[in-house]
Amino acid sequence: MAHDIIRKLESLVPELTEALGQASSLEELEELRVRYLGRKGLLADLMSGLTALSPEERPAAGKAANQVKTAMTSLWEDRQAALKAREQEKALGAFDPSFPSWQPDLGSLHPVTRVTREICAVFTSLGFEVVSGPEVENDFNNFEALNLPPEHPARDMQDTLYISDSILLRTHTSPLQVRTMLARKPPLGVVAPGKVYRRDSDITHTPMFHQVEGLLVDTNVTMADLRGILTAFVQTVFSHETKVRFRPSFFPFTEPSAEVDISCVICGGKGRVNGEPCRVCKETGWVEILGCGMVDPAVFEKVGYDPEVYTGFAFGLGVERIAMLKYGIGDLRMFFENDLRFLRQFA
Repeated sequence: MAHDIIRKLESLVPELTEALGQASSLEELEELRVRYLGRKGLLADLMSGLTALSPEERPAAGKAANQVKTAMTSLWEDRQAALKAREQEKALGAFDPSFPSWQPDLGSLHPVTRVTREICAVFTSLGFEVVSGPEVENDFNNFEALNLPPEHPARDMQDTLYISDSILLRTHTSPLQVRTMLARKPPLGVVAPGKVYRRDSDITHTPMFHQVEGLLVDTNVTMADLRGILTAFVQTVFSHETKVRFRPSFFPFTEPSAEVDISCVICGGKGRVNGEPCRVCKETGWVEILGCGMVDPAVFEKVGYDPEVYTGFAFGLGVERIAMLKYGIGDLRMFFENDLRFLRQFA
């Protein structure tokens, strides 16, 4: 009986050799592995018969079974390697190294970052220095030093994000102007870009947004200097044809104060687009973009500057506002939704 099992076992080797020679794909090769070497294959079926042999016959039959299994496994693996090599060679033969490769998706600057850098570049070309500082501020730098009294609405819990009674998330980047004046003596000219925070959220407001505020202090600084600097800025960022006007306004930290309007970049200052009312300027032909003014003497006194000696001007603008006008974007919230369809337009 043992002789019959050994004979059948040894016959599997030439049988598998012939079948492997006819296999032309890895799929067919896998079918042969299952048929001959699988858990329910021909080899396993014959080896299950070893249990019926006598103790004297089992060692020889077991040795033959192991030798056959080793030989069959080696034959199958050799054929598998040959087929894989052939398929790889075939694939490489179809490869054209001169064909253009896939271009990876490259990131790009966010439009807010792009506009912030452009704004700062304009002012640095005019002699200003870029300064930065903490987003968590104290009450003195954010309010008191800027002539904002305790009863001022901006200090209200409905508008300001307080961390404690005297610590808050800055509501503007003007505290950087205060920090600069406390640390340095005139003359100085700085712009302060950065994130600011307020309790507000709608189509034109978000709880976090970006500002750039500027300050220039020296002797004999006048409103004419302010007009010249801001006009040069506007016409560099938008176009030399952009008109600029200054309207009287009020801010606690500047006196006199003004708001700056530019001719609408959407309708060209005409108030209408294709016969329809301009949605941006509401037919006025003008759009407000920033606030400014001459630094109030009370602010200078808070930081130890002599208002009889020094004068200066300050201004502040919203980066998102400039970006919306520059790129014709209608909803402020689009800047913060991380929609790649929107962001790829600025790549």
